[in-house]
Amino acid sequence: MELAILIHFAKNRKEKSEAKESMKELRGLASTAGAEIVAEMFQFRQEISPKYLIGEGKVAEIIRLKDETEANLIIFDNDLRPIQQQNLEDDIQTKVIDRTQLILDIFAQRARSKEGKLQVEHAQLNYYLPRLLGKGTALSRLGGGIGTRGPGEKKLEEDRRRIQDRISKIKKEILKIQKRRATQRQRRKKSPIPFVSLVGYTNAGKSTLFNHLSHEKMFTSPQLFATLDPILRRVNFSDGLYFFLSDTVGFIKKIPVELITSFRATLEELKEADCILHAIDITNSNCENQITAVEATLSDIGIPDIPIIKIFNKIDQLPNKNVLLEKNLSMNSHSIYVSAKTGDGIQILKDYIRSILFRDMELFYLRIPKSQKELIDSFSRWTVILKKRENGDYSELKIMADPRSIVNYFPYIKRGEENW
Repeated sequence: MELAILIHFAKNRKEKSEAKESMKELRGLASTAGAEIVAEMFQFRQEISPKYLIGEGKVAEIIRLKDETEANLIIFDNDLRPIQQQNLEDDIQTKVIDRTQLILDIFAQRARSKEGKLQVEHAQLNYYLPRLLGKGTALSRLGGGIGTRGPGEKKLEEDRRRIQDRISKIKKEILKIQKRRATQRQRRKKSPIPFVSLVGYTNAGKSTLFNHLSHEKMFTSPQLFATLDPILRRVNFSDGLYFFLSDTVGFIKKIPVELITSFRATLEELKEADCILHAIDITNSNCENQITAVEATLSDIGIPDIPIIKIFNKIDQLPNKNVLLEKNLSMNSHSIYVSAKTGDGIQILKDYIRSILFRDMELFYLRIPKSQKELIDSFSRWTVILKKRENGDYSELKIMADPRSIVNYFPYIKRGEENW
């Protein structure tokens, strides 16, 4: 068990006002990574120290606190430049990591699939490479000569080359993944079955919501980033209609750029969705900032004009639950209130999703001669076939289709359900 001291540095009023909530999130991240928190420190000053980020007096305070608590890990809520991280480790004489490194470590723990592991490793190597280069620079500053020659610098060069070679190899593997995903997306585009993506701030209850919609039993946990690898499942409606639902990695404020880059192949899938479900923890005091963080990430990815439903989750923890559920009845603001834990509001959510995904489709009953086999086979490419049965020399189909696409098939349309 690593004993950690958490450090938060703020240089302006906005960062200072957000310090408490940001530190709460850092505590969650540190605990998720497996650290035991023994102390927390804040510093508010307008000037950033090029050497340490924080002031020299605060560094001395950290050293004293480290000795008192026997801490062996210092975690900054801020991102550190390579030279700042190195200077802090040299002076404090213990491991120092920043927010990005902490998140990368959690992702490394959570990745299960080969794809996820490759993407995390790519992000980590891109993070560590400039820090290795920084150590090489520190050696070169000594000016060569006595004490600077020998295997040390050669070893750094070997490490750099090995990391760069590994990055190149992973890039090729990720490119293969991107091509495979692009092929899958093209197939989905040709399919009439809608595709829905579930996004949200980490720990907003996405996995529980996913389980409720798809009747799955995905792992759920109060820890941040409990699930990492994407998963795709079918969600059925009572009348036979269905769509495919994809769960994605949870977002977070100040998500490392290395992760955005490495997971772009996965995140690009969001662009192809027919609808996006944005899960929100309505009980979180920082709810609005979390919504902004998710929307900023979607903007960075370049999400086109796709319908987004805001799902305010965990209403079972609020005293005004019934008032919020009544708001769902209007279903006109792209906002739905639910409890993924109890199921409250889930049916209204499904009805709302259905109204968006199939708004241009109508129900038709067709009776086609079996001699028109090529005609029957073509329906699955542009309609949603709810039922199909054989009746003598005819095939009878119950389908959902855009009326504009079925005008040439009017001679085969039956009137009424006729015992379907």
